[in-house]
Amino acid sequence: MTRSPEISPVRRPVARGLRRTLIIAYGGALTISALAVSGCSFAPPTVLPEPPVAAVWPGNAASGESGGAVDQIGWRTFFAEPALQAVIQQALENNRDLRIATLRVEQARAAWRIQRSGRFPTVGAEAGIGRGQTPIDLSVTGRSFTATQYSADLDLSWELDFWGRVRNLEGSALESFLATDEARQAATLSLTSAVARTWLQQRELDERIALADQTLTTRREAARIARRRHEIGSSSRFDMIQADSLLAQAEGERVALIQAREQTTNALTLLIGAPAPITALPLSQVETALSADLPAGLPSDLLITRPDIRAAEHQLRGANADIGVARAAYFPRIALTGLLGSATTDLDHLFDGTDNRKWTFAGGATAPIFNAGRIHANVAAARAQREIAVAQYERAIQSAFREVADGLAAQRGLTEQVEVRRRVLASLTERSRLAGLRYGSGAAAYIEVLDAERDRFAAEQALASARGALLANRVTLYAALGGGADLVEQNSGQARR
Repeated sequence: MTRSPEISPVRRPVARGLRRTLIIAYGGALTISALAVSGCSFAPPTVLPEPPVAAVWPGNAASGESGGAVDQIGWRTFFAEPALQAVIQQALENNRDLRIATLRVEQARAAWRIQRSGRFPTVGAEAGIGRGQTPIDLSVTGRSFTATQYSADLDLSWELDFWGRVRNLEGSALESFLATDEARQAATLSLTSAVARTWLQQRELDERIALADQTLTTRREAARIARRRHEIGSSSRFDMIQADSLLAQAEGERVALIQAREQTTNALTLLIGAPAPITALPLSQVETALSADLPAGLPSDLLITRPDIRAAEHQLRGANADIGVARAAYFPRIALTGLLGSATTDLDHLFDGTDNRKWTFAGGATAPIFNAGRIHANVAAARAQREIAVAQYERAIQSAFREVADGLAAQRGLTEQVEVRRRVLASLTERSRLAGLRYGSGAAAYIEVLDAERDRFAAEQALASARGALLANRVTLYAALGGGADLVEQNSGQARR
């Protein structure tokens, strides 16, 4: 028959002693927890100020209607172009500024957990061995002897949070952590907006370069004809020089556009944190990929949709918690300490019996008497910081209000500019055609053709620039209204992984 294993005589008392020690420590911790939880707090309640902005958007007749908020429009719905979606996704994975913002969130989370640990008792274990000699003069037996001592202790320390100091420290750290996370969300939306605008600027420059190439082809042919006509004596040298100068102007414009295209590519590379993909899409192919209509909603909706406003709110709540920490310094700090363990000269009997047990339990209070006004100054500083947080919260609301109002105004203005520039280009195109006919029939000088061509080229470039600005403003308005909430949630999941 197989015998069950038995606990040795030495290990059995060790196990019993450890159980008794842990039961006593746990029971004491529960008792003290009940006392500490009943404490008070000197932190003032957080009362958010009224938004210091108008109730409706200026000049926007539809601003009084709520519903259909922009934050409900997914980023893949708004940025419907697959190439742009791929670039945004690459930026979310590689951008260093966003990575730093994510790491700051983890740092703030760890700081909150450090402060949170202060609400619980600290329990430690210590074991030691010592050997020493006692001289005859100090020996109770009248003889000198050498002895070895073994000890094992559990120690406990805890600050009783009667005045809410520890809880407010934790609350301040928690609000700082939440504000940092909101700042990361704001950085995510800002990065997405910057990437989309830069990518659209590339598309605008691609179209303007294509227009410049078409103009160069036409002007090279016109310069060749003018030179040939001058050679055969049918036109003046002045017409030939005018044609050459018009060609040189178009070439210079193309060089400047290529330089701007390269610089935009460099900016996009920095934003996405990797080499920018080579994309050759004219602006006309991506215009329909961006939603034209964005519901503005009410200004009060920004308090919910804008992460920078939510971050300012968390900072305000944290400032109130700091006031509670500063006020608690007026009152005594009460701490409990305890020790439970065993000590003996024989290691085998360290946990054997109650004769070897030792324990201590103490409570202490530290109260301020004179500190030359330091506590009062700390309270005053905390209150001033709270007022700063209130002003920052109001400024965040005002800045958000202005960004949306500017975006709405630009949306109306740029839409009208595009329509006007389309009409101007149509008129100048017809003027250029008529000038060519007049010159061919001898009814006009060549300078009239050159002027018409120059004005038409400028109108083409201006129209492309206005269309690009309109698309970029749509992206800016989407971000200003708090769009892209699903993008933030997706990026949060990737950061946690």
